Amino acid sequence: MTDDAGYGTPTSEPQRVWARLRAVFGAPRSRRRPLEPKPGGLPFTAGRDPMPVAGVLERVTDTMGWRTPLAQTDLTAAWRSIAGEETAKHAEVEGFADGVLLIRCDSTAWATQLSLMRGQISDRIARDFPAANVVQLRFLGPNTPSWSHGPRSVQGRGPRDTYG
Repeated sequence: MTDDAGYGTPTSEPQRVWARLRAVFGAPRSRRRPLEPKPGGLPFTAGRDPMPVAGVLERVTDTMGWRTPLAQTDLTAAWRSIAGEETAKHAEVEGFADGVLLIRCDSTAWATQLSLMRGQISDRIARDFPAANVVQLRFLGPNTPSWSHGPRSVQGRGPRDTYG
């Protein structure tokens, strides 16, 4: 025995419920509207030629606002060539904050040396990565532990040591 949809005799409870609902309410109708051809949407009409992938990616990065983050990522990847091999061993890009390129150095001496080279580095970045929107360079010294917090901190100068 088959129902009007040709599914056969319902054997399980869900199948019987489905068959009863189909009998009462009828077959479900498609909620999708039929597609109407758009002007210029038909094959072999004007504007339907394939575009190069580079052009599509350029348009997507501009539309989505990805140009600056992608340029900043490229700058981070090219840091060794910008700063030089020896300098890049002692300084690395830490991040970007409101147009400021943060560079973490191994020591305060390297931070001072890089601050003296600020003009050369910023010119190179402006020439090679203008979309990165780097307005300022900030050279940071090494991360040092803070002795001023915690349950056993004392008033006064505390331990003084040279880090870097």
